[in-house]
Amino acid sequence: MTYEEYEREVQKHLTQRRFYHSQCVAESAAQLAERYGADVEKARLCGILHDIMKDTPPEEQLKIMEKFGIMLTEAERRNVKLWHAVSGAAYAEHVLGVADQEIIGAIACHTGGKSGMSLLDKVLFVADYISADRDYPGVEKLRILSESSLEEVMVEGIAFTIPERMEARLTLEPRSIDAYNEALWTLEEKRE
Repeated sequence: MTYEEYEREVQKHLTQRRFYHSQCVAESAAQLAERYGADVEKARLCGILHDIMKDTPPEEQLKIMEKFGIMLTEAERRNVKLWHAVSGAAYAEHVLGVADQEIIGAIACHTGGKSGMSLLDKVLFVADYISADRDYPGVEKLRILSESSLEEVMVEGIAFTIPERMEARLTLEPRSIDAYNEALWTLEEKRE
């Protein structure tokens, strides 16, 4: 499929607002990929596909994951907000035919992060935080940080998200903590 065909497929699954968000993430991901040396077209494709299942009801997302043999950890099962990333990666691979495992992996971890994130994983993760449609308090700071460090944005973004989940008494995804720690360690190594 061409990028435009993927884009049309994504549009069928999302509200107009969410589709616009996906277009903005695709553009941000392409810009970050160019800045940091990742594959620009892969990043753009990750961006347009990343939320393909976001507007799909949770029970349908579960069916997709079950159909393709995805076993959720207990933390994932209890963290419905992360399901769209996992079900979206499965849908992109098994229904849309995206064969590139780097793209599938980036989609799968774009919400919570994980240990050992690749450059493409980080590009998509950060693009989702800073895309042009985002307007939450602090997003401008993250956009500025993204000009010099993906890891700085990851640390700030996760440091914002985890306390928010704790305050609401929601399950934490251990992989987010791993992503935070590794990003922090990378920053510490760069300063040495």
